[in-house]
Amino acid sequence: MNNNLKNKTNYLLTTILVFGFITMLIPSCTHESLLPVDPNPIDTTGNPIDPNPSDTLDGIPCDPNVVYFSKDILPLLQSNCAKSGCHDAITHEEGIILDNYANVMASRILKPYKVNDSEIIEVITENDSDDRMPPAPAQKLNNDQIALISKWIQQGAKELVCDENAGQCVTTNISYSGFVAPLLTTYCVGCHSGGTPSGGFSLNTYEGVRSIALSGRLYGAISWSPGFKQMPQGGNKLSQCNIDKVKSWIDNGAANN
Repeated sequence: MNNNLKNKTNYLLTTILVFGFITMLIPSCTHESLLPVDPNPIDTTGNPIDPNPSDTLDGIPCDPNVVYFSKDILPLLQSNCAKSGCHDAITHEEGIILDNYANVMASRILKPYKVNDSEIIEVITENDSDDRMPPAPAQKLNNDQIALISKWIQQGAKELVCDENAGQCVTTNISYSGFVAPLLTTYCVGCHSGGTPSGGFSLNTYEGVRSIALSGRLYGAISWSPGFKQMPQGGNKLSQCNIDKVKSWIDNGAANN
């Protein structure tokens, strides 16, 4: 075999070997197809993982310059409007239900940012007892309550919430006029006032509040203690800070201070 033939043979063998080696490598470089992402993944404990966790509002203090629906507005509506015979889910006079934010907004009785164009302001400021809301014999909302609802609308009538228990809860030097009376006016007086107050308890006077406070019935009701009717009726439990403040006032003699 001459040198030229030998060189050609070696070249051919080398080419065949290299080609074969490359062919063997090709499968190892093939990528596997990507598996679809599980829309409901689970962690190692077997619990579902929320792919879009929402931020918790626990610990976010309330801004005194902001009107919050759940804290400030809903209690007023529940006490004065969303009750039997008026605008609760069962009665829904004129098709209006005022027991939660969605129903309030669906009622079309207010226009965010437009106080003067909101029907709710018109009816709660009406002087004719036959046309105003809440209707007689219920008490008319006071100026502070009307101003609060107006401010909420002016701020956009938003469903803002905050943590009433955030920060330090000061339970010393609690006064009737500065704290207890306004709290009860917001949450309770709508039902416990007028000619036929609910349960026979009138909470729009100091004497009426003092009587049930010293008997233990006020604290028992707002703390939802066993054996007591839970108040506010049909509403959320008061924040623990508010309950503690009322208890402090009672423990110090329920003074008319």
